[in-house]
Amino acid sequence: MTIEQLKQDVRNVPDFPKPGIQFKDITTIIDNAEELRFMRDKLVEMYRDKGITKVVGIESRGFILAPAIAIELGAGFVPIRKHNKLPAETIQASYEKEYGVDIIQIHKDALSPDDVVLIHDDILATGGSMVAAIELVRKLGVKKLYVNCLIELEGLDGRKYLKEKEPDVEVDCLMGIEVDE
Repeated sequence: MTIEQLKQDVRNVPDFPKPGIQFKDITTIIDNAEELRFMRDKLVEMYRDKGITKVVGIESRGFILAPAIAIELGAGFVPIRKHNKLPAETIQASYEKEYGVDIIQIHKDALSPDDVVLIHDDILATGGSMVAAIELVRKLGVKKLYVNCLIELEGLDGRKYLKEKEPDVEVDCLMGIEVDE
């Protein structure tokens, strides 16, 4: 198994969720046990010695691998969900997507100042949802923060945007794919 093979197996869905967007569908790489295991293992390898205590997954596709990464790292899992999906008291942040505005929330008591956090999502596109997630995690006062995605959509400058907004956060992506690739 290689990163190149994974990249080739990501499906492009044109004009989804609206015309002009080329959606990168990861269901074609998560439905294969070998590829799923390979991705989990590679992501765990990146963070094994970082002292991660909580892995935060961003709804919805960040929920696919974040719990598996958390288990392998001996850490807890914390969801960041869309507006009005969490049952207890929350804090929230809004951000602009390529195709609209969204609000995400985290439980107010989900993290502590002693936590070393890895925020995980499937795709880093323009960086808006990740900056909002970082904002939420920072409000809860954690010790250290890392960011990871399966895919970085190259050409959308998400990493550059993240570095401008959050210069001290380490950002890693398993693979880079051109937007129109």
